Amino acid sequence: MKFFVDTAKLDEIAKAESYGVLDGVTTNPSLMAKVGIKGRPNILKHYKAICDIVSDNVSAEVIATDYEGIIKEAHELANIDTKIVVKVPMIPDGVKAIRTLSDEGIRTNCTLIFSAGQAILAAKAGASYVSPFIGRLDDVSTDGMALIEDLVTIFENYDFETEILAASIRHPMHIIDCAKAGADVATCPLSVIEQLFNHPLTDKGLAGFLADYEASQK
Repeated sequence: MKFFVDTAKLDEIAKAESYGVLDGVTTNPSLMAKVGIKGRPNILKHYKAICDIVSDNVSAEVIATDYEGIIKEAHELANIDTKIVVKVPMIPDGVKAIRTLSDEGIRTNCTLIFSAGQAILAAKAGASYVSPFIGRLDDVSTDGMALIEDLVTIFENYDFETEILAASIRHPMHIIDCAKAGADVATCPLSVIEQLFNHPLTDKGLAGFLADYEASQK
């Protein structure tokens, strides 16, 4: 499973990269605004700064909701760096744009996926990734993990090359369950990835080893 970190904070991205387990970044204008990045020129510069930290897979989101606008923004984003994956919303014009961008060799991430039908459309259009939002489904009393399981089965049935990028991940068990189900990618805040380090028996074991070492030096 690939790990993407969902943030616009450069220090968090650099920290995640330092662990040696980071495969990419997902971000959006809302996350940009939270770190004070405003205005199109500054947003584009920030995407480039992110690309300079990681090895690949930086999802950069379009704002337009019409076909022509999506294509124009997608080209602008793709020209920033070869690491850019253009994030396109799951709407009719978005799917149409994904088909065009795919034919042009531009990678895409179809975002705001909440059903298997939506994911099938995006995959048939040639999306590189589909992003089912499992946490938001859970918020409305729908089983987000069941969607991941359905998509794994469907994509295997038809040999879709599109990767399943589990998004809106809220806690470590979301990551574990997505891995068990066969999702290709999990994107989440750095804090959730870091929680995977933790287990009380690890802490207890390490404390014991260190205590024994100290005792042996006396």
